[in-house]
Amino acid sequence: MNTTSSPLPASGPLLPVLTGSLIGTVLLAGISADLVWEVWARLITPIFIGGPLEPAALVQGVFGLTNRFAAEIIHAVVGIVFYPVGYLFIARPLQRLLLPQLPLALTGIGFGIGLWVFALYVMAHLFAGQPPFLGFIPLTWASLVGHILFGLVVAFVVRWREARA
Repeated sequence: MNTTSSPLPASGPLLPVLTGSLIGTVLLAGISADLVWEVWARLITPIFIGGPLEPAALVQGVFGLTNRFAAEIIHAVVGIVFYPVGYLFIARPLQRLLLPQLPLALTGIGFGIGLWVFALYVMAHLFAGQPPFLGFIPLTWASLVGHILFGLVVAFVVRWREARA
C-alpha cells in the first residue's frame, strides 16, 4: 500500500513546464479564444444590445491613446498572449490547489468571470474612471458572456493540447 502523499493535485502538475509546446498552447488558446470573443463582440452582441463591444475604447481610455489601431493591437496581444499565460500560471494553479475536483467548464467560466472583473472593474473603473462595471448597463452583461466564452475556450484548448502531448 502506498502511504506517501503528493502535494500536487492528481489532475496534473501545479505549473506547466516551460517548453516550445507550451508557447504553441498559449498562442493556440489565445487565438482561438480571441476569435470567439471577436465573433461574440462584433457580430452577435449588436443583435442583442444594438452595438458591438469595443474593448479598444477601454484601452484608449486607460492609456490615453488616440490611435484606435494601437488600442486594438494592445487588446489583441493581451487576449492572445497574456490572458492564456494568466490561465496557465495563475487561474488553473489556484483551481488545482483550492478546488481540485472542479470540472473544467467551471474552471473556464471562473477564469472568464475573473477577466470580466479585471476588465470592467479594475481597468474601466479604477484606471479609466468609469462607473464600476460601467453601471451594469446591457453592454456589461454582453461583456460578461464574452469573457466567459473566452475563458471556456482557453480552458478547453489547453486541455486538448495537453491531452495530445
